[in-house]
Amino acid sequence: MTYTDDATSAIAPVGDFATDWDFNDPAWVNDPFPIWEELRGRCPMGRSERFNEGVWLPLSYDDVVEIANDPGTFSNVHHGIRRGGTVHRGYFPPINSDPPDHLEIRRTLLPFFAPKRIESWRAHIAADCEARAAAIAERGHGDAAVDYSQHIPVGAIAAILGIDPADGDQFRTWIFDILSVGPNDGAVLQQAICEVREYMAKVIVARRVEPSDDLISHLVTTTMGGEPLPDHLIERMLVLQLIAGIDTTWSSIGAALWHLAVNDEDRRRLVAEPELLPTAMEELLRAYAPVNVARRVAADTEVNGVRMQAGDHVMMTFPIACRDPEQFDRADEVIIDRAENRHIAFGAGIHRCLGSNLARLEMEISLETWLRYIPEYSIAPSAEVTWSTGQIRGPRSIPIVVD
Repeated sequence: MTYTDDATSAIAPVGDFATDWDFNDPAWVNDPFPIWEELRGRCPMGRSERFNEGVWLPLSYDDVVEIANDPGTFSNVHHGIRRGGTVHRGYFPPINSDPPDHLEIRRTLLPFFAPKRIESWRAHIAADCEARAAAIAERGHGDAAVDYSQHIPVGAIAAILGIDPADGDQFRTWIFDILSVGPNDGAVLQQAICEVREYMAKVIVARRVEPSDDLISHLVTTTMGGEPLPDHLIERMLVLQLIAGIDTTWSSIGAALWHLAVNDEDRRRLVAEPELLPTAMEELLRAYAPVNVARRVAADTEVNGVRMQAGDHVMMTFPIACRDPEQFDRADEVIIDRAENRHIAFGAGIHRCLGSNLARLEMEISLETWLRYIPEYSIAPSAEVTWSTGQIRGPRSIPIVVD
């Protein structure tokens, strides 16, 4: 039997995830947690020859943190996990940069992700959540992913960048092509990236003529090393902001809403104890961490007894690390009042997510608003919940009915 979804062509099934893992396999897509638990008992790292020229899969919290904190050995100048060999997708800083360039580029973005600046977008995000949750509540049914979680980050990023939120459908198409189709189809990946860059190039030209109070205006008027940022660098930085700021967050929001749809006790407790939401939110981030990122081995090394050669590839498995039983008590259980929770859903090391405070704000507002308007809901009878393939894991569709 082969597996086909709307993001892939027919793909050979996995026989052994320890030596042939694949994030497109239906077992991995729909319920990867038993797979991860089994692998931990068998090997320090998984391996697959399906992607790039072979990719290592670290399975422990400690190994992932060790790799993340060693950018000299594990370079972030990488083109992602791609089927059939490495496909050049371009350079998107700061995530695809190493020291010393990384810090300089990251510094240009920091002012727009400071806590005070992020808090200034609260009203905008709240208004969007209110309108969408109210509409679903009034209808009595909807899709918690398609009608809600996939819109919230799009609206927020559009406001931050200063671009038209009406282009949201196009943004979602590009993100789907880059993150879900792209790992299996290099042509689709390249076309989507070219289209995003062309879109951003037009906005950059407009901001140079008429700057405003948005991130794009900030980038076209800032300097690095005493020189203005070139347009091609700004384009690439903005492609990253669009991709990294949307799919990751909608995946976290969607996974939380799915969990609360199928776990009545947790949902009803949060409705009764809204003050518990910040703690519960961190636990939901841990349990359903969405992001895996790539590294390239820059020098021969060894991690947990596994010898890696320069040029090897590694998938940094933050979701797997966040369920490591050596780090978290009852790691595969969602405990919404978990007191100690040093999760790495936002990564670790110098590349830890720059937008983590923004993602938390979006998640806090979206969950609070949803539960206020829709305290009782469940998965629609006979409906299918679908999950994404690729390096970002989250629900693509969550059909629900308001109870």
